[in-house]
Amino acid sequence: MWQANMPEKRKIILASASPRRKEILEITGLKFSVDAGDYEEDMDLALKPRQLARFLSYEKARRIAVKYPDALVIAADTFIVFKGGLLGKPHTEKEAERMLILLSGKPHSVITGFTIIDTDTKKKLSRSVETKVYFRKMTLKEIGSYIRTGEPLDKAGAYAIQGIGAVIVRKIEGDYFNVMGLPLSSLTEALKEFGVFVL
Repeated sequence: MWQANMPEKRKIILASASPRRKEILEITGLKFSVDAGDYEEDMDLALKPRQLARFLSYEKARRIAVKYPDALVIAADTFIVFKGGLLGKPHTEKEAERMLILLSGKPHSVITGFTIIDTDTKKKLSRSVETKVYFRKMTLKEIGSYIRTGEPLDKAGAYAIQGIGAVIVRKIEGDYFNVMGLPLSSLTEALKEFGVFVL
């Protein structure tokens, strides 16, 4: 198993319940624990999308950081921006259908904000990454079939690019992992500022 280079005895905490983020962070070879917390995102704050993504990720990280006196806490928040509106996770099949009809055949942006907090030095860093995703045109029958797989219900924008949702994505411009929920390249660059080197 690849082991990344990090300061001795430093704990890394991933503040996320997302199995996708856990999977992505595991690629780095870093040893980390997961503490999801219970922060409820408020998508209605009067902030620009990239600002909002950074703010929400910071709030998630901050809530968890108070529990760990000597750790690096990493948190992220992902949502979709389409024609100026924000799309989070659908809670019902009807909501998922509405989102997929909206995005069918059109491009949208996936924005992830991430925050790293060093609870020992109090150093904080928040960044946001944007990836453009282009959907192919879907029929209502295809949308219905996809919703019946159950996959859209806990995903921002009602799709998972790493699952069967890949068949509705025509192309992307930017970081693939960002669409999954954690922009790996930007995150590992940011970790260098905290003395953590993946390569």
